[in-house]
Amino acid sequence: MTPEVPGSGSPDHEEPILITPEMLAPARTVKPAARRDGRIDFERGMRRLPLFIATLIIANVAVFAWEVASGALGDRKALIESGLHAANQINPLEAGALVSARVLAGEWWRVFTSMFLHGGPDHLIGNMVALYIVGMACEHAFGAARTALVYFGSGVTGAAFSLATGPGPSVGASGAIFGVLAAVAVMLYRNQDRFYMRDKRIGLVLAAWAAWQLFTGFLSPYIDNFAHLGGMIGGAIAALLLTPTLTKRETLVRMS
Repeated sequence: MTPEVPGSGSPDHEEPILITPEMLAPARTVKPAARRDGRIDFERGMRRLPLFIATLIIANVAVFAWEVASGALGDRKALIESGLHAANQINPLEAGALVSARVLAGEWWRVFTSMFLHGGPDHLIGNMVALYIVGMACEHAFGAARTALVYFGSGVTGAAFSLATGPGPSVGASGAIFGVLAAVAVMLYRNQDRFYMRDKRIGLVLAAWAAWQLFTGFLSPYIDNFAHLGGMIGGAIAALLLTPTLTKRETLVRMS
């Protein structure tokens, strides 16, 4: 009797399969932002919760709750209406606000405390919504540590511009937020060849929004527009000095 040869068509036998080491290797994990053409899907990666920005928002809300509980907002209104704006009658809000004379007297910590104070609920809500949107993009691009440098560095340059152009008092996180916005816009512009067209438009939208905010800010005497301008300059400089962790990270997973 002639033996049957595997794969010769016998219904009782199947073609043998050769197992190679490559088949046993674990599947390669590719980050969702990487694409076969080497570009980065920036918008898709922004779905993660920005932990540093979330912490900042919680801190700002907590400080505002203290302002309300201490009566700082009511005291400020009463002082302004009565014209009693003297240094010896400073209220709890102004105790941490950016006041030129007091900073020059050595109270440098006001540069930082003023970033966490707000003049009302609308001021707080507007700033926190903007912080979440631009902060999410910044933390995705630069990581938490570099975003912290951008945020506080921009806050300092914003405070410097504010102190150089007015006596104060000035409060709010908007100088730092404008810096974060500028950092994202500069990062997208510098790395535009690595992003998709829809991601490039994010930078254009942010730049247009910032320009509009600056324009409307100069129309109101109650808005510290020079703090915004100083923050933007600080954020742009930071973006030029810092390497985005996003582009470094995605270089490792690009597929050819």
